[in-house]
Formats: sequence, structure tokens, C-alpha cells
Amino acid sequence: MSEAIDPRNFRQTLGQFATGVAVIATEVEKEVHGMTANAFTSLSLNPMLVLFCVDNRAKMSEFMQMAKGFSINFLRDDQQALSTYFAGGWKESKAPPFRFVAWSGGPRLEGCAAALGCRLHKIVKGGDHSIVIGEVLSLHLGIEPRDPLIFHSGMYRKLDKREKQPAPPDLDAAKADISVFLDPWDES
Repeated sequence: MSEAIDPRNFRQTLGQFATGVAVIATEVEKEVHGMTANAFTSLSLNPMLVLFCVDNRAKMSEFMQMAKGFSINFLRDDQQALSTYFAGGWKESKAPPFRFVAWSGGPRLEGCAAALGCRLHKIVKGGDHSIVIGEVLSLHLGIEPRDPLIFHSGMYRKLDKREKQPAPPDLDAAKADISVFLDPWDES
């Protein structure tokens, strides 16, 4: 029997997984609606599918039920204010400057690091959130630098721009012997 997990500890543990930050935008009845999300991932290459999660109590959950498509706008490290604004945590009387521009993929956040334009593929209920799956129809790469806004352990972060280490060499090109160990399933 498994032990009970405290929801606060669950969130704290999940917070150790660093993520990028995106603004999801959709147009419903000629009005653009957006929300901040870090629960985003690619799902499939063929067809090209991505997904994000939205709280069932959020207004965006209703909008996604009516939407034909949406954009996923990856934020730059200097767009923290937009993340806070679209997450509903903005405390100032005036919104930070932003603009959505017309694009083949739907409303695209001007100045984002990159964006995906998606047609709504499917919405799947998953506990207190819904999993929104989109088929990617359009791609946009913003101008350099495209340094991403990072979220980790409940805080916004930036990439360390000090000297970087190269990735390990291609393992297929290596001449070293490689041992593979199989851990078979217990079939009893």
C-alpha cells in the first residue's frame, strides 16, 4: 500500500524539473485570450503533435472548448513580466507592453523566442486539469538572442551564459566497447 503524498510536497518535488515558460493564445469570437503555461511538451513527430495542460477552473479551459486552434509562444528571458501577467499575478494597474500579431498559426505574441501555431486535435480530461493536444501547422523563430525564460523551484531563472561545455561525442563514432545490461521483467 502506498503512503499518502502531501500536495505541497508533490508540487515542491515537481518544481525541481526546470521548464521553459510559454504563453498559450487563442482567438474566440474575435478576442484574443492568453495564459501562461509551463506544463507543455512535444507528443509526436508523425503527426506533429504537442500538448499543454490547463486547470479545469481556468477561463482558458472554456475558451479551448470553443477554439479551433491556438499558438504556443515561448518566452524570452526578458519577458518575465508577460509570464506574470498572463498567469494572473500582475499587481500593477497598467499591463506590461505586449502585442499579438496576425499569423497563419493564430495570434502570435510579438517578440517571443519562438512560436508554434496549432489546430486543436483533442482535449483529454486528466484529474483537475485538461490535456490540450494540438497539431502543429506553423513555426516561428524569433530574432536572436533567443535565450529562454526558465522556471525552476518556484522561481524564474535565466541560462548561465558562461563558457559552455560541448555535448559528448556521437556514441556511434566512438571506438570504445559498450556493454549493455538487460534487466528482465519478473514474469512470475
